[in-house]
Amino acid sequence: MADTRISDGALAIDTGTVTSLPAMFFAQARRLGERPFLWAKVDDVYRPHSWNEVADRVTAAAHGLKAAGVKAGDRVMLVSENRPAWLIADIAIMSIGAIAVPAYTTNTAANHLHIINDSGCKVIVISTPQLARAVLAAAAECDRKLTLYVMDEPEKTMRAETEVLAWSDLLASGANQASPPPDVVELKRNAVCCLIYTSGTGGLPRGVMQTHGNILTNCAGALEVLRPLGVGDEVFLSFLPLSHSYEHTGGQFFPISLGAQIYYAERVETLTTNLGEARPTIMTAVPRLYESMRARILAGLKSQSSIKRNMFQLALELGVKRYETPEAMTLWDKTRDKVADLMVRSKVSKRFGGRLKAMISGGAPLNYDVGVFFIALGVRLLQGYGQTEAGPVVSANLAFKIKLKTVGPPLKGVEIKIADDGEILIRGELVMKGYWNDPDGTIAAIDPDGWLHTGDIGRLDEDNYIEITDRKKDIIVNSGGDNVSPQRIQGVLGLEEAIAQAMVYGDKRPYITALIVPDADFAAAWAKAHSTDSDLASLAHNAEFKSAVGKAVENANKQLSAIEKVRKFTLATQAFTVENGQMTPTLKVRRHAILREYRGALDALY
Repeated sequence: MADTRISDGALAIDTGTVTSLPAMFFAQARRLGERPFLWAKVDDVYRPHSWNEVADRVTAAAHGLKAAGVKAGDRVMLVSENRPAWLIADIAIMSIGAIAVPAYTTNTAANHLHIINDSGCKVIVISTPQLARAVLAAAAECDRKLTLYVMDEPEKTMRAETEVLAWSDLLASGANQASPPPDVVELKRNAVCCLIYTSGTGGLPRGVMQTHGNILTNCAGALEVLRPLGVGDEVFLSFLPLSHSYEHTGGQFFPISLGAQIYYAERVETLTTNLGEARPTIMTAVPRLYESMRARILAGLKSQSSIKRNMFQLALELGVKRYETPEAMTLWDKTRDKVADLMVRSKVSKRFGGRLKAMISGGAPLNYDVGVFFIALGVRLLQGYGQTEAGPVVSANLAFKIKLKTVGPPLKGVEIKIADDGEILIRGELVMKGYWNDPDGTIAAIDPDGWLHTGDIGRLDEDNYIEITDRKKDIIVNSGGDNVSPQRIQGVLGLEEAIAQAMVYGDKRPYITALIVPDADFAAAWAKAHSTDSDLASLAHNAEFKSAVGKAVENANKQLSAIEKVRKFTLATQAFTVENGQMTPTLKVRRHAILREYRGALDALY
């Protein structure tokens, strides 16, 4: 396939003067016209959609929604995997002053029903008949009439009490109308453009009212972070769910602000292949993905020759030394480091497509050892910080001053203050308008002076970089009064080969305990060697297997202080997953859900 990328270096738009997200999109479409914008697989080959083509579809969808009775302020739910039609529907909804309500494709019928009832939406845009089934089950429990528009051909059997229509018919009804839709000029920065529901780590998801200005100011701040790397014709690979604020802003509207191209990954399992096809220049992901990549690289290394393994280890050691103590690099170190560039780091670069300027990590804390692993291998990894209530990006490490134990300085336009109890407070245009249907929650989150109380504990270092120590509500206070960070302990445990996941326990208790999910490959290999069943439910009660995992816990304990050490542990009978409700769609542990199942086993450890 011919490389159609252009590099005039002037594709970014001034988001400080733009009045709304649709206005930004249509301004870019006018400038970039027939240049490629969105790429998606058709018959196993990536095919492009131009800016003009996408703008025409957004216009048609906006007029079609309006003709269907959707008015300014109405909420329209959007349930789809990442694809061009997701972006088209999202911007079309906003273009007529309506409010987009993205929902995770992994939601159960109960999850969907909560969002349908809480948001008050009457129209739902959904991608496939398969995803529509859970929504239809929720709709059957709803007390008002709903209309579903299905992007792929709806199944005739779906036409029940809920009206199910084809998205193609809606597009046809709005075709050949004025572009952009006239409502776009009326949109203001402080108007609500979407309700992004939190992932529900502590209970029911809450709808965060994000404004056009919240996201636009995030785009402006992110541009300043990446500008030193040279911003030209950028390419993104979108694979995190667009229903999450991190990808919604960072993987959709930020690329639009840059005039970038967006490739849609097929699924997480094909990410390595899609990286080679898209060859992105900027990549955003959550720490869990980087942890998995590191594990796969190290696992693949085991099958290599001893010469290649030694060369990789040398590249890693010299890279860590160059990052942590550059002044200690001798002439011999620097010479060998150049060889490591050619023999190891160049191959790692090709694995990511060969043109990656930076990888951004956000959504959860990045383990230092994971971060320094990629830095040592020549991959620029910038850890950032944010939350849905703040655009969502608050801060990010700078490209030429990376401090992995921090989340970088605040973005341009973001004020930071540390409260007396250590809580991080944020103020600026990025702060949400509030929680939908939850005035008490809004008052608790945003004080009268406009400061958003993040619930995160941290400090500012000498360079104004933010260092986060824990979640305010997650800090474990043991019976001796010591404060213990569960995130740090879980991160150390998770680096052990035998451990896939961990949840630490011990509030008001004399010592720390943990619930451990063994690594699937480790469990399978152990079970094979001991001629037993590899099912986690069986292994959880196998004393010999628990002893084998215990060695990994002992090894992790060597890196922990006396009060952090895991004194006892129990094994989970299944992995923490989105499907069983023990992880959020953004791969964060849902402690309350896990404790519902395992609290008795954990309490028995004391």
